[in-house]
Amino acid sequence: MHRGKSENDLGIRTDILNNVNKNIGIEMLIRSMAPKVIVADEIGNIEDIKSINYALCSGVKGIFTAHGETLETLKLNPIFSKMIELNLFERIIFLDSKSKGKIAKIYYSSDA
Repeated sequence: MHRGKSENDLGIRTDILNNVNKNIGIEMLIRSMAPKVIVADEIGNIEDIKSINYALCSGVKGIFTAHGETLETLKLNPIFSKMIELNLFERIIFLDSKSKGKIAKIYYSSDA
């Protein structure tokens, strides 16, 4: 978002929340818009975990981004360790740091 407008064309069936905490926005969307998928960037605190869990328990799929080099380094982070422990991920995808958009590794929930 820039000055209240999306910088990318995401289609007419996409709503974008701006200037609201992720955890509040996720719960607002579930209660008022019945989304099929929620996408959020830079997850990383305990409130995000609670909201993601709420979304998943409500039947909403999610795509969430975070920074991490390997599964092992993510597990060192208490927030991501908890998310992995709760089995909140269907898969964790690591992008190649040298090639834009290239997938370096995929972990499935059974691998974590």
